[in-house]
Amino acid sequence: MRQYLSIILLLLFSCQNVQEKASSPRPKPAIQPILKVASKPVKKEAVKLLEYFVDTLNVGKPTRNKIELSNFGNSDSSYVVIQFYTKSKGNHWFLKQKFNFSNDGVSSCFTALSDFNNDGFKDITYKSRLAARGANDVRKLFIYDSDNDRLIYMKNSEDYPNMLYNKKLDCIDAFLVHGGSTTVFLKIERDSLKEFASVNLDDKINIRTVDKSGNRKYLVKDRKNNFDVYTRFENFSPLEAHTTL
Repeated sequence: MRQYLSIILLLLFSCQNVQEKASSPRPKPAIQPILKVASKPVKKEAVKLLEYFVDTLNVGKPTRNKIELSNFGNSDSSYVVIQFYTKSKGNHWFLKQKFNFSNDGVSSCFTALSDFNNDGFKDITYKSRLAARGANDVRKLFIYDSDNDRLIYMKNSEDYPNMLYNKKLDCIDAFLVHGGSTTVFLKIERDSLKEFASVNLDDKINIRTVDKSGNRKYLVKDRKNNFDVYTRFENFSPLEAHTTL
């Protein structure tokens, strides 16, 4: 009897130890610390003033207007800031307009002042893009508005490279170099240049006019070209080549 009682007590004690082991919480695994490696900040390349142009004697009304053109950039990008001033009654310069444009990798702006609408006041252009390996001098054009003493940016002036004032037709003509060449005749309308005629040369010659609605009409179509393919014209009817170039 005692032997059986001893066996029963031994079994009860063993079960109690198993329950205590089962109910005891398992130790949490040690959390490994995450080491953060400090990254070195990327140092941005400083923007530098690459070019500066200023004029007070020629643009707009001489001595009453001033233009400043600043070309900024680094190895990634460049941009141009144009500031136009008028002189106040106290003989101080007053900033009237400011323009900001990205510059398409052009190393120099080659800023130029010239009268493009024959009003006696100098307008401003600067080289803004590279095209046709330099044969097409692409520029932004700003016409001086003497009535409102301000500059008017010609929004589509970059579409017409090698711009010149055309005295014969009192307009602007442009010269586009491609597989051949095209002379385009333009009028200033508000803030844009509007084409009214063109002469296209390759192995053929084509002359077209453009009406106010934008409709094109051929004056000459696919005639054999006897001109040098890179001839620039100052008139389209009659056809006359530039004599001063």
